[in-house]
Amino acid sequence: MSVTHSPEMHAQLIARIPTVTGRELSEWFDTLEEGPGLSRCLERTNWLADEYNLSHGYAQAIVQEYDRRRRNRTPIPNQRT
Repeated sequence: MSVTHSPEMHAQLIARIPTVTGRELSEWFDTLEEGPGLSRCLERTNWLADEYNLSHGYAQAIVQEYDRRRRNRTPIPNQRT
């Protein structure tokens, strides 16, 4: 079962992550990048929750925020010399 948080709830979860987990959001993003190559959101959420003993709510918020920020990155255009 997949649960999507409201934008307000998501923002609250993201704001509390450093306090609740003792790690900054950027550290969690690094953990996701260095972790197993899981492609589905639910797989990454379950892995993060199980591996780091996080609640599924916080794990899901981390994964969703990571995906959101990754989607919004502006690609660097190819440079020709």
